[in-house]
Amino acid sequence: MDYKDYYAVLGVARDAGQDEIKRAYRKLARKFHPDVSQEADAEQKFKALGEAYEVLKDPEKRAAYDQLGKGWHSGEEFRPPPGWDAGFEFSGGGQDAAGHGDFSDFFETLFGGMGREPRQGFHRPKAPRGRGEDHHASIEVGVEEAFSGATLALQLRMPEYDAAGHLTTRDRKLQVKVPRGVTTGKRIRLPGQGAPGFNGGPAGDLYLEVRLRPHPLFDVDGKDVFLTLPIAPWEAALGAKVKVPTLGGKVDVSIPRGARSGQKLRLRERGMPVPGGVAGDQFVVLQIVTPPADSEGVEALYRELADKSAFNPRANFGGS
Repeated sequence: MDYKDYYAVLGVARDAGQDEIKRAYRKLARKFHPDVSQEADAEQKFKALGEAYEVLKDPEKRAAYDQLGKGWHSGEEFRPPPGWDAGFEFSGGGQDAAGHGDFSDFFETLFGGMGREPRQGFHRPKAPRGRGEDHHASIEVGVEEAFSGATLALQLRMPEYDAAGHLTTRDRKLQVKVPRGVTTGKRIRLPGQGAPGFNGGPAGDLYLEVRLRPHPLFDVDGKDVFLTLPIAPWEAALGAKVKVPTLGGKVDVSIPRGARSGQKLRLRERGMPVPGGVAGDQFVVLQIVTPPADSEGVEALYRELADKSAFNPRANFGGS
């Protein structure tokens, strides 16, 4: 009787977790399913995969199988040592998910006998229903769309297996509802839009990671919004009331007398909305812009100001 290395059949390490074993089985079962594969030995490989998964997915069977040790290789002559299965009790030996019994003599020797239906010729092992894998992609969203919420038409390239079991891609068009207040790094979940399920199982989900598109005026940091506001020197010196853009529309803002470049004015709850919570703030960063002396009149005013003002911007340097 030949030894079966079930880990080698699925292409996983002996310490692989259950999720890794499940993923490996699904991938290979799609590739070698006799209904889609063109390979001559697809049916035998598919049967071997079903047998390996039947053992490694079951904690009791896997623990008993591992007790045989690591020194065996596929194809070696094998006889189970006496008492190898002490402490284990198996049910449904030699049956696949559909109740058919057509596993190898190796499997039958280790796990067969209990609850197995009599064989009635060849029965192709059928894969159990399996949930499709989740897919992940990233999308760019405009700041205004994120602020107000929007429905976007997207075209994404999605991976899938073709009729021959080969991994390929296809274009998919989706309508995606962008919730209000979404920011960079947030994920939008589209249930059932991932990989199709296996053997009639449910499809996986599609997760879209949001990246906000750069905006010419606004910078978004979490739920707060920043805007650099140019002001004239006289507005900074004397104070002024100006119109300031926000994502919700323009508002009146008072520039304080003696304002400085880099000074921040806070507009409470004018930032990104937070559903069920308090909205972020908008911070207006003042930037004093000096007018050019591009006419005789403006130049004369600058000279007059220089003569009449005692202001020295380098007073802290210890000199004139």
